[in-house]
Amino acid sequence: MTTQTAPTSQNVSTPQTRKPAQTTTDVSGGVAGADQPAANRGRTSIADVVVVKVAGIAAREIPGVYDMGGGLSRTIGAVRDRVPGGRPNVGRGVKVEVGERQTAIDVDLVVEYGVPITDVARDVRENVISAVERVTGLEVVEVNVTVNDVHLPEDDTESQLTDSRVE
Repeated sequence: MTTQTAPTSQNVSTPQTRKPAQTTTDVSGGVAGADQPAANRGRTSIADVVVVKVAGIAAREIPGVYDMGGGLSRTIGAVRDRVPGGRPNVGRGVKVEVGERQTAIDVDLVVEYGVPITDVARDVRENVISAVERVTGLEVVEVNVTVNDVHLPEDDTESQLTDSRVE
């Protein structure tokens, strides 16, 4: 006669299904029990917004990146930045898709006039991949860079003239 034992939580892995509006990702599944090493007791979850912020900060570190986001998001961001007490949105212009162990990232940029766009895109891609993998432990499968605009030097002088209310 054969007896079957009930599965325990230590030898059964429950499949995780990806939800369309997932906001956190488990990057390490821990086990419970006082007999386990302290580092393994519990799970580590990373919210999608963490990946967005890490990628946004990494992209902005690259020389030649003037701003991030499309036209509408930059306009809304400019209004938000002028509100007293408002904080800049470091995730503006970044979209992520996060799976169980991997992530794909889309970055929208505005570059300075005169910089080689392909070099800036390559440097952004390398810095974003390095930062996200180092900070989150997720594998970055791709970083798609879209350059939406070029910032011209005369754009600064025009805005300075219109912003000044008194001389």
